[in-house]
Amino acid sequence: MTAELPQGEAKVKAVDAMFDAIAPRYDMLNRLLTFGMDVGWRRKTVKSLQLSPGAKVLDLACGTGDLCRELTKRGYRPVGVDRSAGMLAAQRTTAPLVRGDALVLPFRDTSIDGIVCGFALRNFASLKPFLVECARVLRPGGRMALLEVAQPENAVLRWGHGQYFGKVVPLVGGLLSDRDAYQYLPKSVAYLPPPARMVSMLSESGFGAAARRPLSTGIAQLLTGTRR
Repeated sequence: MTAELPQGEAKVKAVDAMFDAIAPRYDMLNRLLTFGMDVGWRRKTVKSLQLSPGAKVLDLACGTGDLCRELTKRGYRPVGVDRSAGMLAAQRTTAPLVRGDALVLPFRDTSIDGIVCGFALRNFASLKPFLVECARVLRPGGRMALLEVAQPENAVLRWGHGQYFGKVVPLVGGLLSDRDAYQYLPKSVAYLPPPARMVSMLSESGFGAAARRPLSTGIAQLLTGTRR
């Protein structure tokens, strides 16, 4: 992974290779580097769907299936989708998994009740086509919940978070997994549009009641919407 953030097809290839490489220890490092807060964030993500038991929910960029497991606990029927063969090989869920591209989903129009996605928005080649594709497969009234990292609005918290995310995360990630990957992941926040713009993009892509909720003083964020 180069120092400069890749774009377009180069980004897609780099991200695929990176997640294949870090798959074996990805979940362990998520728990360690977030002090276990990622577990609660995922729980809140699934809870925000507010769908009926038995609803079919896609977990896009599912990785090893963390959100799939939480969806199962809530009584939903999850299906995981991920481009990374390495992540799917390291899966820890009983949900069906599909190797595929979230920008070209192998599902019929309006055939899905809900969609979740954890920490992947900044890794897609382009965010708007992803949102449009989600709107295509969701039924009217279907719900989407997108969990992603964020930066606190408070200046002091933002500085402290920047020090941790920019220095400690690459150091620990490099010691326990892949140094280049954990240098890239903090920098990849730069791919994300400003919070207000992401909410607008949800609305423009066919989602009503689009909202953003900061989590844990703003170091993470939850974006939700209902398919119009």
